[in-house]
Amino acid sequence: MRKLILKNHQSPGDILMLTATVRDLHACYPGEFLTDVRTSVDQLWQYNPLITPLREDDPDVTALRCHYPLIHRSNESPYHFVQSFTEYLNHKLSLKITPQKYAGDVYLHQQEKRWIPQVQERTKKEIPYWVIAAGGKYDFTAKWWASDRYQQVVDHFYQKIQFVQVGELHHYHPPLRGVIDLRGLTDVRQLVRLTYHAQGVVCGVTFLMHLAAAVETKGRAGQTRPCVVIAGGREPPQWEAYPHHQFLHTVGALPCCEKGGCWKARTLPLGDGSEKDLPRNLCLNVVQDMPRCMHMISAEEVICGIQMYFDGGRLAWLTQQEFCAAQPTIRQPIAHSLAM
Repeated sequence: MRKLILKNHQSPGDILMLTATVRDLHACYPGEFLTDVRTSVDQLWQYNPLITPLREDDPDVTALRCHYPLIHRSNESPYHFVQSFTEYLNHKLSLKITPQKYAGDVYLHQQEKRWIPQVQERTKKEIPYWVIAAGGKYDFTAKWWASDRYQQVVDHFYQKIQFVQVGELHHYHPPLRGVIDLRGLTDVRQLVRLTYHAQGVVCGVTFLMHLAAAVETKGRAGQTRPCVVIAGGREPPQWEAYPHHQFLHTVGALPCCEKGGCWKARTLPLGDGSEKDLPRNLCLNVVQDMPRCMHMISAEEVICGIQMYFDGGRLAWLTQQEFCAAQPTIRQPIAHSLAM
């Protein structure tokens, strides 16, 4: 058996895509490889049966630092992010790995599934909820959607959906009213479990949207998890979108993203010495501190994207008992006059 250590220390979303490549490698070459990893997010590999501890000083081990140059063809080629590392491995190792699933590969231990969910610890009752990430990383401000629009979405579904807000404290995640506030209270593994129990997800193009597709849905084996993604025109939809998500994009509607994603990073330079401050990486079409492509997506569109899952019969609204159970745990309750 060939021994292989795969290395990558990029963001969690990138590592999640590497889990898909490891899965697909073993599916296409069963019994031919032993694989181990060295990555920035060890928690995404917990309980993964395809990982075997290997030593780099073993002369039979091939250690490979993984990249995905495929992204440079993402605007004009029919590839998805889940294939990002696969093509690189095919090239470097003369393989013919083909994608097996439209998602990353995350495993939950049976014991994890039996633990009381973080939300239930607060509400004392198991209630359905949607996870919402209303912000993003400071080094990618071009991905941000306005926090007041996220608030409009939360307000609209008052008494119908309970939202749980997440986000790392050192990133930009302004507080929302009427949510269960878990910002800064979830590491990667806790976010995996939070997603497992979640009815749905609302976010921008970020790690959470990929988790929404990768993590199994509690009590509904083989079924997908609803997710509404506010994407704008930064990334080409065929590279990022999952078939069962509502991926709200503007690619093709503006000159800057006429033929695909612009891949700009920021709306303003941060002066941190990053190449993201270079003129080629700055959005020049900004409206109210947002890229025009994000500004064009209204709160009403996001509301319709969420509503669709309920109108289609996939989901049920909160019961009055579930709504009441959540109220003592939310931050800054929504005024009754905002209920719609």
